[in-house]
Amino acid sequence: MKTILPKGHKKLLNAWAFYDWANSVYSLTIVSAVFPIFYGTLFLKGETIEVFGAEIRSTPLINYATTIGFVIVSVASPILSGIADYIGNKKVFMKFFNYIGALSCVGLYWFSKDHIYISLFFYIMALVGYWGSIVFYNSYLPDIAFSEQHDRISAKGYSLGYIGSVILLIINLAMVMMAKNEQASIEAMRYSFIMVGIWWILFSQISYYYLPKGNTTGHKITKDVFFKGFKEIKQVWTIMSNNIRLKKYLIAFFVYSMAVQTVMLVAVYFGEQEINWGDDGEKTMGLIISILIIQLVAVLGAIITSRCSERFGNIKTLIVINIIWAFICIYAYFMTESIHFYVAAGVVGLVMGGVQALSRSTYSKFLPETEDTTSFFSFYDVTEKIGIVIGMAIYATVDLVTGSMRNATMFLIVFFIIGIILLFRVPKSDEQE
Repeated sequence: MKTILPKGHKKLLNAWAFYDWANSVYSLTIVSAVFPIFYGTLFLKGETIEVFGAEIRSTPLINYATTIGFVIVSVASPILSGIADYIGNKKVFMKFFNYIGALSCVGLYWFSKDHIYISLFFYIMALVGYWGSIVFYNSYLPDIAFSEQHDRISAKGYSLGYIGSVILLIINLAMVMMAKNEQASIEAMRYSFIMVGIWWILFSQISYYYLPKGNTTGHKITKDVFFKGFKEIKQVWTIMSNNIRLKKYLIAFFVYSMAVQTVMLVAVYFGEQEINWGDDGEKTMGLIISILIIQLVAVLGAIITSRCSERFGNIKTLIVINIIWAFICIYAYFMTESIHFYVAAGVVGLVMGGVQALSRSTYSKFLPETEDTTSFFSFYDVTEKIGIVIGMAIYATVDLVTGSMRNATMFLIVFFIIGIILLFRVPKSDEQE
């Protein structure tokens, strides 16, 4: 019989963090590296495709598809977290989204312009699966770790994710580079999507073996349960009205995360469209090198951020990180050559892991004493996803209207500035206003 590990146990913490190792291959291969490059090979620069009777360029199309995926996650998360709370088993829902996402990654093997609707369906469902599982993954943090452990174990999770995803990317890169011609190279990219799905399912089993199921109540699921999550989110917001620090932090997070997540989601598409790489082979290699730089530097960034938060405090560290993000957007508007993109990749890597890990652990620290962690993290994730929906929709629309991703990137600076101002307004304690 398997022993249930106590809260704070090293093996339990490591098992939780290891899910980042399992799922981050989606973030790197599908979101950031191979799939954007693969997608770029399907379309000539400026080429349009007919979707639902309208002609649209490739970059706004994929950005709108991403937006739809996040809309689904935003609606589904509170419903499913409510069900998870009711039956007392969040692990089964984490697995459900995990497997949906992983199998959809396998489905991306058949992505093509000729079957654009089913192709975009697999793309959207992979996104839904990844972010849906993250809702339940994040909600485990207060359950398995004590407050003083949150920053370091959160950073460790992101670091493991970066290392694991880079390992698979190197394997995929070798497959692409050993291809004898362009067609074989594209086929190697397609096989990398299958490998992501297998990796994600395989390594997640380590986390599932040790993570607790929760308290199974045996309650039957009725139609009222589907609205339970929304009621809980409303209750969470009511509780936050009496917790000024948590409320003000979450508002600041909503604004700056809107910009951060949008930048990370469109970065490679920006590089593919806006940077002068030379020929297609140099572009493919350059983009993959840039992603490797981001991932490797991000490990260091997550560790440095964790140490800075211990010395200077979470909010001050987040303010500095957001200032750096704002300057990255300004720099991106003017960069044209590959060396410029490499420099930007290095800086992005330094702050990317830091802002994600620290944002998650800061929210966890500010939570009131409660056993209902799923509802609070569902609120956190819904907040993040709604922000992404708004950010991606604005970005795609500016790109569509102006015909330039540069103009859309500059628009994101406004959100970083507002986010910085709001972070300055977060009180140091619950009592301050």
